[in-house]
Amino acid sequence: ADGHLNAFDGWTNKFIHPPYDFSIANCMITNFHTPKSTLIMMISAFAGHDLTMKAYHEAVKEGYKFYSYGDAMLIL
Repeated sequence: ADGHLNAFDGWTNKFIHPPYDFSIANCMITNFHTPKSTLIMMISAFAGHDLTMKAYHEAVKEGYKFYSYGDAMLIL
């Protein structure tokens, strides 16, 4: 993408999973999703699996709310 969004018409992969090279996005806001979900794969691809799991363990310890209307995190 050379750092730019390009128009595209056609088939694309549905899942983003590690390792994945995010070529445009450099940060992400996302909710705390359920374990073993495809959304965890996407977050792990963006932030790295170890950092993602560290954040999730902290969220469980602190009683954060999960799912769509729960707490969110900013990944820089």
